[in-house]
Amino acid sequence: MAQDRTRGHFKAEEALSRDQQEAIRLERLARTVSQAYAQAPAVKAKLDSVGAGPEEIRSLEDLERLPVTEKADLVRLQAENPPFGGFVTLPRERLCRIFASPGPIYEPWPAEYSDPRWAEALFAAGFRAGDAAAVTFSFHLAPFGFMLDASLKMLGVTSLPTGVGNTELQVGIMKDLKVDAVCATPSFLHALAGRAREMGLDPGRDLSLKAAFVAAEMLPESLREELEADFGMTVRQAYGTADVGCLGYECFHKGGMHFPVDCIVEIVDPETGKRLGPGEMGEVVATNFDPVYPLVRFGTGDLSSYVDEPCPCGRTAPKLTRIMGRVDQVTKVKGMFVHPGQVDQVAARFETLAAWRVVVTRAGQKDVMTFQAGLKSPDVDREALAREIKAALVEVLRLKGEVEFVDPKTIPPDSKKVVDKRVWD
Repeated sequence: MAQDRTRGHFKAEEALSRDQQEAIRLERLARTVSQAYAQAPAVKAKLDSVGAGPEEIRSLEDLERLPVTEKADLVRLQAENPPFGGFVTLPRERLCRIFASPGPIYEPWPAEYSDPRWAEALFAAGFRAGDAAAVTFSFHLAPFGFMLDASLKMLGVTSLPTGVGNTELQVGIMKDLKVDAVCATPSFLHALAGRAREMGLDPGRDLSLKAAFVAAEMLPESLREELEADFGMTVRQAYGTADVGCLGYECFHKGGMHFPVDCIVEIVDPETGKRLGPGEMGEVVATNFDPVYPLVRFGTGDLSSYVDEPCPCGRTAPKLTRIMGRVDQVTKVKGMFVHPGQVDQVAARFETLAAWRVVVTRAGQKDVMTFQAGLKSPDVDREALAREIKAALVEVLRLKGEVEFVDPKTIPPDSKKVVDKRVWD
Protein backbone atom coordinates (compact mmCIF):
# COMPACT_ATOMS: atom_id res chain seq x y z
CA MET A 1 0.00 0.00 0.00
CA ALA A 2 1.45 3.39 -1.01
CA GLN A 3 2.44 5.73 1.79
CA ASP A 4 0.56 9.00 2.25
CA ARG A 5 3.28 11.59 1.83
CA THR A 6 1.00 14.61 2.23
CA ARG A 7 -0.09 14.31 5.85
CA GLY A 8 1.34 14.27 9.35
CA HIS A 9 4.18 16.04 11.13
CA PHE A 10 7.65 15.02 12.19
CA LYS A 11 7.15 16.58 15.63
CA ALA A 12 3.93 17.20 17.54
CA GLU A 13 5.25 20.68 18.37
CA GLU A 14 4.60 21.74 14.77
CA ALA A 15 0.84 21.75 15.38
CA LEU A 16 0.83 23.42 18.81
CA SER A 17 -0.78 26.82 19.24
CA ARG A 18 1.30 29.93 18.59
CA ASP A 19 1.41 30.69 22.32
CA GLN A 20 2.62 27.18 23.11
CA GLN A 21 5.28 27.35 20.41
CA GLU A 22 6.48 30.75 21.61
CA ALA A 23 6.75 29.46 25.17
CA ILE A 24 8.94 26.58 23.93
CA ARG A 25 11.15 28.90 21.90
CA LEU A 26 11.59 31.39 24.74
CA GLU A 27 12.52 28.63 27.19
CA ARG A 28 15.14 27.36 24.74
CA LEU A 29 16.31 30.92 24.07
CA ALA A 30 16.90 31.52 27.77
CA ARG A 31 18.86 28.28 28.12
CA THR A 32 20.92 28.98 24.98
CA VAL A 33 21.78 32.57 25.95
CA SER A 34 22.75 31.60 29.49
CA GLN A 35 25.05 28.82 28.31
CA ALA A 36 26.52 30.90 25.49
CA TYR A 37 27.17 33.85 27.79
CA ALA A 38 29.21 31.58 30.03
CA GLN A 39 31.05 29.63 27.32
CA ALA A 40 31.10 31.65 24.06
CA PRO A 41 33.03 34.94 24.42
CA ALA A 42 31.54 36.47 21.25
CA VAL A 43 28.00 36.05 22.58
CA LYS A 44 29.04 37.50 25.95
CA ALA A 45 30.56 40.49 24.15
CA LYS A 46 27.31 41.02 22.22
CA LEU A 47 25.24 41.15 25.40
CA ASP A 48 27.82 43.28 27.20
CA SER A 49 27.74 45.79 24.32
CA VAL A 50 24.17 46.73 25.25
CA GLY A 51 24.60 46.27 28.99
CA ALA A 52 22.42 43.16 29.16
CA GLY A 53 22.98 40.12 31.33
CA PRO A 54 21.81 36.69 30.14
CA GLU A 55 18.91 36.77 32.61
CA GLU A 56 17.56 39.83 30.77
CA ILE A 57 17.05 38.07 27.41
CA ARG A 58 13.77 36.26 27.99
CA SER A 59 11.42 37.54 25.26
CA LEU A 60 11.42 38.58 21.61
CA GLU A 61 11.41 42.19 22.76
CA ASP A 62 14.49 41.51 24.88
CA LEU A 63 16.16 39.78 21.93
CA GLU A 64 15.53 42.85 19.78
CA ARG A 65 17.89 44.84 22.02
CA LEU A 66 20.86 42.88 20.67
CA PRO A 67 22.71 43.90 17.51
CA VAL A 68 22.60 41.68 14.43
CA THR A 69 25.78 39.74 13.63
CA GLU A 70 26.23 39.77 9.86
CA LYS A 71 28.17 37.19 7.86
CA ALA A 72 30.93 39.75 7.26
CA ASP A 73 31.18 40.20 11.05
CA LEU A 74 31.58 36.45 11.42
CA VAL A 75 34.43 36.42 8.89
CA ARG A 76 36.13 39.31 10.70
CA LEU A 77 35.68 37.84 14.17
CA GLN A 78 37.04 34.46 13.08
CA ALA A 79 40.10 36.19 11.60
CA GLU A 80 40.62 38.12 14.84
CA ASN A 81 39.99 35.17 17.14
CA PRO A 82 40.63 31.95 15.17
CA PRO A 83 39.27 29.54 14.40
CA PHE A 84 35.65 30.21 15.41
CA GLY A 85 35.57 33.85 16.49
CA GLY A 86 34.51 33.04 20.04
CA PHE A 87 31.17 31.46 19.09
CA VAL A 88 31.92 27.80 19.80
CA THR A 89 31.47 26.36 23.28
CA LEU A 90 33.72 23.28 22.88
CA PRO A 91 37.50 23.04 22.38
CA ARG A 92 38.63 21.89 18.93
CA GLU A 93 39.69 18.45 20.15
CA ARG A 94 36.10 17.65 21.15
CA LEU A 95 34.69 18.34 17.69
CA CYS A 96 33.97 15.56 15.21
CA ARG A 97 34.52 17.65 12.05
CA ILE A 98 35.34 21.19 10.98
CA PHE A 99 33.94 22.56 7.72
CA ALA A 100 35.17 25.49 5.65
CA SER A 101 32.70 27.68 3.76
CA PRO A 102 33.62 30.57 1.45
CA GLY A 103 34.77 33.63 3.34
CA PRO A 104 36.46 31.66 4.80
CA ILE A 105 34.07 30.69 7.58
CA TYR A 106 34.84 27.67 9.74
CA GLU A 107 31.92 25.67 11.11
CA PRO A 108 32.13 23.06 13.88
CA TRP A 109 30.43 19.68 13.87
CA PRO A 110 29.77 17.94 17.19
CA ALA A 111 30.10 14.21 17.77
CA GLU A 112 26.31 13.87 17.85
CA TYR A 113 24.08 15.87 15.48
CA SER A 114 20.67 16.34 17.09
CA ASP A 115 19.12 19.38 15.36
CA PRO A 116 15.69 18.19 14.12
CA ARG A 117 14.90 21.07 11.74
CA TRP A 118 16.13 19.59 8.46
CA ALA A 119 14.39 16.32 9.38
CA GLU A 120 11.22 18.36 9.93
CA ALA A 121 11.68 19.84 6.45
CA LEU A 122 12.36 16.49 4.80
CA PHE A 123 9.24 14.96 6.35
CA ALA A 124 7.16 17.89 5.10
CA ALA A 125 8.62 17.28 1.62
CA GLY A 126 7.27 13.72 1.68
CA PHE A 127 10.24 11.65 2.88
CA ARG A 128 9.09 8.68 4.96
CA ALA A 129 10.60 5.85 7.00
CA GLY A 130 11.71 2.96 4.80
CA ASP A 131 12.57 5.20 1.84
CA ALA A 132 15.94 5.28 0.16
CA ALA A 133 17.07 8.84 -0.60
CA ALA A 134 19.97 10.18 -2.64
CA VAL A 135 21.81 13.18 -1.19
CA THR A 136 23.35 14.99 -4.14
CA PHE A 137 24.79 17.90 -2.14
CA SER A 138 28.51 18.17 -1.49
CA PHE A 139 30.15 16.25 1.33
CA HIS A 140 33.40 18.12 0.65
CA LEU A 141 34.26 21.07 2.96
CA ALA A 142 30.60 22.12 3.32
CA PRO A 143 28.32 20.70 6.06
CA PHE A 144 24.97 20.52 4.23
CA GLY A 145 25.39 17.00 2.88
CA PHE A 146 26.22 15.72 6.35
CA MET A 147 23.28 17.62 7.84
CA LEU A 148 20.88 15.94 5.43
CA ASP A 149 22.50 12.53 5.90
CA ALA A 150 22.07 12.78 9.70
CA SER A 151 18.51 14.07 9.32
CA LEU A 152 17.50 11.18 7.06
CA LYS A 153 18.70 8.84 9.80
CA MET A 154 16.31 10.59 12.22
CA LEU A 155 13.47 9.79 9.81
CA GLY A 156 14.42 6.15 9.33
CA VAL A 157 15.37 6.81 5.68
CA THR A 158 18.31 5.04 4.05
CA SER A 159 20.78 7.63 2.78
CA LEU A 160 22.75 7.34 -0.45
CA PRO A 161 25.51 9.99 -0.16
CA THR A 162 26.02 10.36 -3.89
CA GLY A 163 27.37 13.93 -3.74
CA VAL A 164 27.59 16.27 -6.71
CA GLY A 165 28.15 15.53 -10.40
CA ASN A 166 28.33 12.12 -12.11
CA THR A 167 24.83 12.43 -13.53
CA GLU A 168 24.94 9.20 -15.53
CA LEU A 169 26.10 7.23 -12.50
CA GLN A 170 23.47 8.87 -10.30
CA VAL A 171 20.66 8.04 -12.73
CA GLY A 172 21.89 4.45 -12.83
CA ILE A 173 21.95 4.24 -9.04
CA MET A 174 18.43 5.63 -8.80
CA LYS A 175 17.18 3.12 -11.35
CA ASP A 176 18.99 0.07 -9.97
CA LEU A 177 18.15 0.73 -6.29
CA LYS A 178 14.65 2.08 -6.95
CA VAL A 179 15.47 5.24 -5.00
CA ASP A 180 12.32 6.84 -3.57
CA ALA A 181 13.48 10.40 -2.88
CA VAL A 182 16.24 12.84 -3.69
CA CYS A 183 17.88 15.92 -2.12
CA ALA A 184 19.27 18.28 -4.76
CA THR A 185 19.45 21.76 -6.18
CA PRO A 186 16.69 22.47 -8.72
CA SER A 187 19.23 22.84 -11.52
CA PHE A 188 20.84 19.48 -10.72
CA LEU A 189 17.45 17.76 -10.79
CA HIS A 190 16.91 19.33 -14.19
CA ALA A 191 20.28 17.97 -15.33
CA LEU A 192 19.39 14.49 -14.04
CA ALA A 193 16.17 14.49 -16.06
CA GLY A 194 18.11 15.45 -19.18
CA ARG A 195 20.75 12.79 -18.60
CA ALA A 196 18.09 10.12 -18.01
CA ARG A 197 16.55 10.91 -21.40
CA GLU A 198 20.00 10.79 -23.05
CA MET A 199 20.33 7.29 -21.57
CA GLY A 200 17.08 6.26 -23.24
CA LEU A 201 15.08 6.39 -20.00
CA ASP A 202 11.82 8.07 -19.13
CA PRO A 203 12.47 9.78 -15.75
CA GLY A 204 8.87 9.33 -14.64
CA ARG A 205 8.39 5.74 -15.82
CA ASP A 206 11.85 4.19 -15.38
CA LEU A 207 12.79 5.83 -12.06
CA SER A 208 10.90 5.42 -8.79
CA LEU A 209 11.24 8.91 -7.33
CA LYS A 210 8.24 10.10 -5.34
CA ALA A 211 9.55 13.16 -3.50
CA ALA A 212 12.28 15.75 -3.95
CA PHE A 213 13.73 18.15 -1.42
CA VAL A 214 15.45 21.13 -3.05
CA ALA A 215 17.49 23.95 -1.57
CA ALA A 216 20.42 26.35 -2.15
CA GLU A 217 18.93 27.87 -5.33
CA MET A 218 15.82 29.71 -6.43
CA LEU A 219 12.92 27.48 -7.49
CA PRO A 220 10.80 29.24 -10.14
CA GLU A 221 7.31 27.76 -10.37
CA SER A 222 7.90 27.03 -14.05
CA LEU A 223 10.88 24.84 -13.15
CA ARG A 224 8.98 23.11 -10.33
CA GLU A 225 6.17 22.25 -12.72
CA GLU A 226 8.64 20.93 -15.28
CA LEU A 227 10.46 18.76 -12.72
CA GLU A 228 7.24 17.37 -11.24
CA ALA A 229 6.01 16.48 -14.73
CA ASP A 230 9.36 14.93 -15.74
CA PHE A 231 9.73 12.70 -12.68
CA GLY A 232 6.11 12.26 -11.63
CA MET A 233 6.98 13.36 -8.08
CA THR A 234 6.38 16.28 -5.72
CA VAL A 235 9.11 18.91 -5.38
CA ARG A 236 9.28 20.96 -2.18
CA GLN A 237 11.88 23.50 -1.16
CA ALA A 238 13.51 24.62 2.07
CA TYR A 239 15.72 27.50 3.11
CA GLY A 240 18.57 27.83 5.56
CA THR A 241 22.29 28.44 5.93
CA ALA A 242 25.27 26.36 6.98
CA ASP A 243 25.69 28.67 9.98
CA VAL A 244 22.23 28.54 11.56
CA GLY A 245 20.59 25.54 9.87
CA CYS A 246 17.04 25.24 8.52
CA LEU A 247 14.93 28.42 8.75
CA GLY A 248 11.92 27.51 6.63
CA TYR A 249 10.39 24.67 4.61
CA GLU A 250 7.42 24.04 2.36
CA CYS A 251 4.66 21.61 3.20
CA PHE A 252 2.44 19.81 0.67
CA HIS A 253 0.27 22.94 0.34
CA LYS A 254 3.18 25.29 -0.48
CA GLY A 255 2.33 29.00 -0.13
CA GLY A 256 5.57 29.78 1.71
CA MET A 257 8.02 28.04 4.01
CA HIS A 258 7.00 27.28 7.60
CA PHE A 259 9.33 28.47 10.36
CA PRO A 260 10.68 25.45 12.29
CA VAL A 261 9.98 25.25 16.01
CA ASP A 262 13.60 24.87 17.14
CA CYS A 263 14.84 28.36 16.27
CA ILE A 264 13.72 31.98 16.20
CA VAL A 265 13.32 33.60 12.79
CA GLU A 266 12.86 37.36 12.54
CA ILE A 267 12.34 39.66 9.56
CA VAL A 268 14.06 42.90 10.49
CA ASP A 269 14.73 46.34 9.07
CA PRO A 270 18.33 46.12 7.76
CA GLU A 271 19.00 49.68 8.94
CA THR A 272 17.58 49.52 12.48
CA GLY A 273 17.52 45.81 13.32
CA LYS A 274 13.89 46.19 14.47
CA ARG A 275 11.40 43.43 13.73
CA LEU A 276 8.91 43.93 10.90
CA GLY A 277 5.35 42.71 10.51
CA PRO A 278 3.70 40.33 8.03
CA GLY A 279 4.22 41.29 4.39
CA GLU A 280 7.05 43.74 5.12
CA MET A 281 10.33 42.97 3.39
CA GLY A 282 13.48 42.85 5.50
CA GLU A 283 16.54 40.80 6.36
CA VAL A 284 16.11 37.23 7.57
CA VAL A 285 17.71 37.10 11.03
CA ALA A 286 17.96 33.85 13.00
CA THR A 287 18.75 32.65 16.49
CA ASN A 288 19.53 28.96 16.81
CA PHE A 289 19.54 26.82 19.94
CA ASP A 290 22.74 24.96 19.16
CA PRO A 291 24.63 24.25 22.42
CA VAL A 292 27.93 23.93 20.52
CA TYR A 293 27.64 26.76 17.97
CA PRO A 294 25.10 29.26 19.35
CA LEU A 295 24.38 32.18 17.04
CA VAL A 296 22.13 34.85 18.54
CA ARG A 297 20.56 37.24 16.02
CA PHE A 298 22.61 36.13 13.03
CA GLY A 299 21.88 38.05 9.84
CA THR A 300 21.66 35.83 6.78
CA GLY A 301 21.90 38.78 4.40
CA ASP A 302 18.83 37.48 2.55
CA LEU A 303 15.76 39.65 2.01
CA SER A 304 12.31 38.15 2.49
CA SER A 305 8.98 38.62 4.25
CA TYR A 306 6.52 36.35 6.00
CA VAL A 307 2.82 35.57 5.90
CA ASP A 308 0.76 34.86 8.97
CA GLU A 309 -2.20 32.84 7.76
CA PRO A 310 -3.55 29.38 8.71
CA CYS A 311 -2.31 26.44 6.63
CA PRO A 312 -4.40 23.32 5.82
CA CYS A 313 -1.46 21.12 6.82
CA GLY A 314 -2.05 21.92 10.51
CA ARG A 315 1.35 23.52 11.11
CA THR A 316 0.76 26.76 12.96
CA ALA A 317 4.04 28.61 12.36
CA PRO A 318 4.12 31.60 9.99
CA LYS A 319 5.57 31.09 6.51
CA LEU A 320 8.62 32.69 5.01
CA THR A 321 7.97 33.89 1.46
CA ARG A 322 10.47 33.62 -1.39
CA ILE A 323 13.98 35.05 -1.04
CA MET A 324 13.87 38.40 -2.83
CA GLY A 325 17.55 39.32 -2.96
CA ARG A 326 20.54 40.18 -0.80
CA VAL A 327 21.07 42.97 1.69
CA ASP A 328 24.61 43.44 0.42
CA GLN A 329 26.26 42.45 -2.84
CA VAL A 330 26.77 38.83 -1.86
CA THR A 331 24.95 36.67 -4.40
CA LYS A 332 24.17 32.96 -4.47
CA VAL A 333 25.16 31.28 -7.74
CA LYS A 334 24.57 27.56 -8.34
CA GLY A 335 24.01 27.15 -4.60
CA MET A 336 27.27 28.90 -3.60
CA PHE A 337 27.73 32.40 -2.18
CA VAL A 338 29.89 34.72 -4.28
CA HIS A 339 31.41 37.59 -2.29
CA PRO A 340 32.63 40.83 -3.91
CA GLY A 341 35.94 40.32 -2.14
CA GLN A 342 36.35 36.96 -3.86
CA VAL A 343 35.90 38.61 -7.26
CA ASP A 344 38.67 41.07 -6.36
CA GLN A 345 40.78 38.16 -5.15
CA VAL A 346 40.54 36.56 -8.60
CA ALA A 347 41.34 39.83 -10.35
CA ALA A 348 44.36 40.50 -8.12
CA ARG A 349 46.12 37.56 -9.76
CA PHE A 350 46.21 39.29 -13.14
CA GLU A 351 48.17 42.53 -13.59
CA THR A 352 46.74 42.95 -17.09
CA LEU A 353 43.22 43.74 -15.78
CA ALA A 354 42.04 47.35 -15.60
CA ALA A 355 38.43 46.64 -14.59
CA TRP A 356 36.40 43.59 -13.70
CA ARG A 357 33.13 42.26 -12.36
CA VAL A 358 31.03 39.10 -12.32
CA VAL A 359 27.67 39.08 -14.09
CA VAL A 360 25.12 36.36 -13.26
CA THR A 361 22.47 35.47 -15.82
CA ARG A 362 20.09 32.59 -16.45
CA ALA A 363 20.18 30.25 -19.45
CA GLY A 364 17.24 27.87 -19.51
CA GLN A 365 17.14 26.52 -15.97
CA LYS A 366 20.81 27.08 -15.15
CA ASP A 367 22.80 29.92 -13.61
CA VAL A 368 25.56 31.32 -15.83
CA MET A 369 28.43 33.23 -14.23
CA THR A 370 30.53 35.44 -16.50
CA PHE A 371 33.71 37.20 -15.42
CA GLN A 372 33.84 40.43 -17.41
CA ALA A 373 37.42 41.64 -17.85
CA GLY A 374 38.60 45.00 -19.11
CA LEU A 375 42.26 44.97 -20.20
CA LYS A 376 44.93 47.59 -19.66
CA SER A 377 46.40 46.80 -23.08
CA PRO A 378 45.04 44.99 -26.14
CA ASP A 379 48.37 43.20 -26.57
CA VAL A 380 47.39 40.18 -24.50
CA ASP A 381 46.91 36.52 -25.39
CA ARG A 382 43.21 36.52 -24.60
CA GLU A 383 42.73 32.79 -25.06
CA ALA A 384 45.47 31.95 -22.55
CA LEU A 385 44.29 34.64 -20.12
CA ALA A 386 40.71 33.36 -20.28
CA ARG A 387 41.90 29.86 -19.37
CA GLU A 388 43.84 31.23 -16.40
CA ILE A 389 40.89 33.32 -15.18
CA LYS A 390 38.55 30.30 -15.45
CA ALA A 391 40.97 28.25 -13.36
CA ALA A 392 41.14 31.04 -10.76
CA LEU A 393 37.34 31.20 -10.58
CA VAL A 394 37.19 27.50 -9.76
CA GLU A 395 39.95 27.81 -7.18
CA VAL A 396 38.65 30.92 -5.39
CA LEU A 397 34.87 30.79 -5.93
CA ARG A 398 34.55 26.99 -6.35
CA LEU A 399 32.43 27.68 -9.42
CA LYS A 400 32.96 27.32 -13.15
CA GLY A 401 32.41 30.49 -15.15
CA GLU A 402 32.77 32.08 -18.54
CA VAL A 403 35.16 34.95 -19.38
CA GLU A 404 34.15 37.93 -21.50
CA PHE A 405 36.59 40.66 -22.49
CA VAL A 406 34.96 44.10 -22.56
CA ASP A 407 35.94 47.74 -22.92
CA PRO A 408 37.13 48.82 -19.43
CA LYS A 409 35.00 51.97 -19.77
CA THR A 410 31.85 49.81 -19.63
CA ILE A 411 32.70 48.88 -16.03
CA PRO A 412 32.58 52.10 -13.99
CA PRO A 413 34.84 52.38 -10.92
CA ASP A 414 31.78 52.31 -8.64
CA SER A 415 30.23 49.29 -10.39
CA LYS A 416 29.10 46.39 -8.24
CA LYS A 417 31.54 43.51 -8.26
CA VAL A 418 28.65 41.04 -8.59
CA VAL A 419 25.79 42.04 -10.91
CA ASP A 420 22.75 39.76 -10.77
CA LYS A 421 20.72 39.96 -14.01
CA ARG A 422 18.67 36.82 -13.45
CA VAL A 423 14.93 36.98 -13.97
CA TRP A 424 12.74 34.52 -12.04
CA ASP A 425 9.36 33.59 -13.45
